[in-house]
Amino acid sequence: MLNLVLCWHFHQPDYRTEDGTYRLPWTYLHAMKDYADMAAHLERQPGMRAVVNFVPSLLDQLEDYTRQFQTGVLKDPLLALLIKPDLDALGREERADLAQRCLKLNVPTMLEPFPGFVRLRDIIQVAARQGAEGYDYLSGAFLSDLVTWYHLAWTGESVRRDQPRVLELMQRGGGFSLEERRYLFDLYGTVIGSLLPRYRTLAREGRIELSSTPHSHPILPLLLDLGAARDARPGLALPESSDYPGGAERARAHVQGALAAHRAVFQQTPRGCWPAEGGVSRAALDLLAGEGVAWAATGEGVLRHTLGGGADWNQRRHAALARPYRLAPDGLALFFRDDHLSDLIGFEYKGWFSTDAVRHFLHQVEEGYRHAGEDPLIAIVLDGENAWEYYPYNGHYFLTELYHALANHGTLRVTTFGEYLDLFPDQVGQLPSLVAGSWVYGDFTTWIGDAAKNRAWDLLCAAKAAYDETLAGGGLDETTRARAEAVLKSCESSDWFWWFGDYNPVESVADFDRLYRAKLRQLYQCLGRAAPAQLDRPICRGGGGAVSAVMEAGGVMRRGVTD
Repeated sequence: MLNLVLCWHFHQPDYRTEDGTYRLPWTYLHAMKDYADMAAHLERQPGMRAVVNFVPSLLDQLEDYTRQFQTGVLKDPLLALLIKPDLDALGREERADLAQRCLKLNVPTMLEPFPGFVRLRDIIQVAARQGAEGYDYLSGAFLSDLVTWYHLAWTGESVRRDQPRVLELMQRGGGFSLEERRYLFDLYGTVIGSLLPRYRTLAREGRIELSSTPHSHPILPLLLDLGAARDARPGLALPESSDYPGGAERARAHVQGALAAHRAVFQQTPRGCWPAEGGVSRAALDLLAGEGVAWAATGEGVLRHTLGGGADWNQRRHAALARPYRLAPDGLALFFRDDHLSDLIGFEYKGWFSTDAVRHFLHQVEEGYRHAGEDPLIAIVLDGENAWEYYPYNGHYFLTELYHALANHGTLRVTTFGEYLDLFPDQVGQLPSLVAGSWVYGDFTTWIGDAAKNRAWDLLCAAKAAYDETLAGGGLDETTRARAEAVLKSCESSDWFWWFGDYNPVESVADFDRLYRAKLRQLYQCLGRAAPAQLDRPICRGGGGAVSAVMEAGGVMRRGVTD
């Protein structure tokens, strides 16, 4: 029998600035649309099994948003504008900012199906052509409709189908009152506040396996050794800093912090880990195993590089992918993502009829793995947020049909990584070595090697050296030290490095550039030191790629392609 694991990775970086204000709204918007819909699909199909991976930095923000809804003390400017009584009081810059914020979504599936929203978009485009003064003509009533439509568009399909009033507002199309905006705000609060309890229940019932990721989503192999980037790419340009100061200690702090955060939220210790970006090296896997992690997963490219790749890879890839491996007899089990099947869901099926897509997917699974050995394992791993705004109805019909087909298949078992290890302990193979890499190209070039990415690493290395020097001098009280540690964790996130580079859209690069430098300045402030002048200048002076709606919507869709 074939064994299939579907693993959803839920992640957003920490978008908060030094005073706790959210610079970007993607955590609460994806929570309302994607995390809510994912829970609903799993709840509706009792025979389905999946792995759900939560990054602790996301868990912390979800809990923070829940407190905001409960207390009414709002730290997200966009969320506050949803219930602001007098939008006529907004100044010109505030009107322009709100107008542009409310157009950051995937237009074909989240705006164009709704005539009321299209009308607002068209008016904004006319206003923008008039220069800054054009936004003066956007009245409070117009902005009220706009902010309402934006939040309606980000409402999950499962929520819409469960809330007749949401559909009534969408059908009416405009003239939204403050009372109706408050209703939508309260609905967001109810849905977001219920998310983590829903996933806890699914895990308790054995319908999902919950896994974690190092705390703030750092690339563990690079924290441990910047030179690991040359395993798969010899000769790659590296930062001027020879290594990340105290990287082993920092990597361990992220792993231990992740396990502690997961236990606090879900009342269980995760058996498995999806390392940030599927980034693995021998040292990183040894660290995870030493902290009690039983399994990890990464991308197909890592296995391809490790086994030598070659022209015949496509002929032997299914047999190679169809089992987990260990590097040492007592090491953790390492699973490898089937890039082709995962990318079909993540990128290709969005334009297909759902029935055709599900039929094609099952055919690809059956044909590829039918002769891949005894009890083969197929690992499907992808972001749980970013594909769905490209699908009609947020992927509702595709996921409904996929889950039904998988749960009722006669010769295919849906399972989890942990359950597979319990059922088939003898199926774990042995690897003599491992080429360090990630699920993107099987290397680390998405996060290091580019001139701007390397500058970002050097700024981080300098900040970490200042951190170490200050702590060694004993100059921080316990509270300030804890705050500095939290900020440092956030600075070590992989997300900042992903965005730097001249192939990404200017506006998104600028957003993440500003936030990263703000976090580094915050770290220096915690240390009682003056921030370097370089932090006043953009790290990435390039940019200019075509604006991707998914990128603009806070998502980071990464295609695990081959060389």
